[in-house]
Amino acid sequence: MTKPDISPQRWTPPRVPTKPRYLPMPNLEIHPVPGSGPEHVLPAPDGHLLTGLADGRIISYDPETRRHTLVVDTGGRPLGLGWHPDGSLLICDTARGLLRHHPDGALQTLATGYGGKPSTFCSNVAAAADGTIYFSHSSGKFTEANWTGDLFEHRPTGQLFRLSPDGALDLMLDQLAFANGVILAPDQSFVLVAETTGYDLLRVELTGDRQGAVSRFGDALPGFPDNITAGSDGNIWVALPAPRVKSMDFLLPRNPLWRKAIWALPDRLRPQPAPTSAVRVLDSRGDIVYDFHGTYHGFANPTAVCQVEDKAWMAGLFYKALASFDLPEPSGQL
Repeated sequence: MTKPDISPQRWTPPRVPTKPRYLPMPNLEIHPVPGSGPEHVLPAPDGHLLTGLADGRIISYDPETRRHTLVVDTGGRPLGLGWHPDGSLLICDTARGLLRHHPDGALQTLATGYGGKPSTFCSNVAAAADGTIYFSHSSGKFTEANWTGDLFEHRPTGQLFRLSPDGALDLMLDQLAFANGVILAPDQSFVLVAETTGYDLLRVELTGDRQGAVSRFGDALPGFPDNITAGSDGNIWVALPAPRVKSMDFLLPRNPLWRKAIWALPDRLRPQPAPTSAVRVLDSRGDIVYDFHGTYHGFANPTAVCQVEDKAWMAGLFYKALASFDLPEPSGQL
């Protein structure tokens, strides 16, 4: 596959203010699934877990029986998943845009682009109680197959959209550094979006005098944030599929020609992420509750995480499996 050319610009990464105090992932367990690349994990009302696979299928996995059933085949590449308040399933598909799978089996297309440009990297989605849908588009230049070009170039083209119940599509934020995970606050007063190549979470106010205002949520992150989910306790779960790469952080503020030269190298010769698993949990103010981190056989680099009762569930692009681990008792909080 031919890589797109890049035109890098200088960027100074934000400093990580404090060194994380890591906790292990107790009793990590591997749960095989029937295909590669489970990118997201979404709890269902029946206790099952939904995930989308690289071949286009979205499956429902039963943790009790370890069996799976087919929910729908999008014919594309499903990434982020979310529930609409009417019980239908919202799907971000890189090839097809924003989709909606109805309980009767119908697959509806909600958005295929904006401003005359087709959707090429629809990423993550969340819906409000009134049916308003918020979703991200990661990059206007790079696709899932060559997304690391966004990091090397660092000319942000990610976007956050709002789709109203009447069908109006509005651009909320532009020029995001690889827009990714999206969630709403429990009281729906703000929406969060992850900037993967910016090591950041952004908060957009939806109500009150500061409606529309944008601010950083929590500290700058020690890794690349991917999907984010809301826990049943109101905490916010952030999957960190890779820690920061020191050589990249060194190069980003320096002569862009270095990154252009490295991008031209074969993939195996470019900086690679460490095979670790990391998850950060934040409270509603953005303060750290937990930092989980470890290296485990059979699973690494989680792209999504969610809380289900006393367990956390993870999905990752590089494995044919989900993974779960036990949550600590409240006394284990930081």
